[in-house]
Amino acid sequence: MTEKDMTLVEHIGELRKRLTIIVVFFLLAVIVSFFLAQPLIQYLQFTDEAKNLTLNAFKITDPLKIYMQVMMILALFITSPVIMYHFWAFISPGLHDKERRATLSYIPFSLLLFVGGIAFSYLVLFPYVIGFMLNISDNLAIQETIGINEYFQFLFQITLPFGFIFQLPVLMLFLTRLGLITPMLMTKYRKYAYFILVVIAAFITPPDIISHLIVTLPLILLYEFSIVIAKVGYRKFLKAEQQQAIEDQQSLSEE
Repeated sequence: MTEKDMTLVEHIGELRKRLTIIVVFFLLAVIVSFFLAQPLIQYLQFTDEAKNLTLNAFKITDPLKIYMQVMMILALFITSPVIMYHFWAFISPGLHDKERRATLSYIPFSLLLFVGGIAFSYLVLFPYVIGFMLNISDNLAIQETIGINEYFQFLFQITLPFGFIFQLPVLMLFLTRLGLITPMLMTKYRKYAYFILVVIAAFITPPDIISHLIVTLPLILLYEFSIVIAKVGYRKFLKAEQQQAIEDQQSLSEE
């Protein structure tokens, strides 16, 4: 077996080991989430947005379905630091020392941005959307009968995408530190990025201009902030590459 084959086998073995650790942590997180899901569901049922609504179960399995979905979401969130760490640990051998330290520090910021995205959508967008929908029903003299499954699916549809979208600055910083993209590239394709963000906003908001603007403007600002962050990361990438080139040259001269 060649050295290359051994390296490939070792990589596969390491990947399997890390995936096993992630699965074990996820199963433990599911057990923890089993006890957290009920109080969270009850809290969401009696917030200002939901307390005036009568939530109904149209299928006998609806409460169990919601319980399981909330459990899985909580378990994934609890496990996410472990997933990000092992992803970093798997690719870190290919990074310089400074890149390893820098990219490892992105993990807590990623979690904060995820929580920030969820908080923004739940505290700002979701109340407006619920109020908008109820006003339409009142104006049309329609008595709404709301299913608990439909309510929570709508809640997940509004809030969860923002948790992932708010990862954009960290993702751009990570990719620029690896030299995979540049802020110049992001600036060049800005108009295409704007179009994609507008389409995303259209998918996760009701068909009215106010809610669309409430979503689109923060997304555009987030992209512009990502460009600024990417410039910082790209400068550090160039500096690290120059430093590495100097060190390589010095090691060659010593030989």
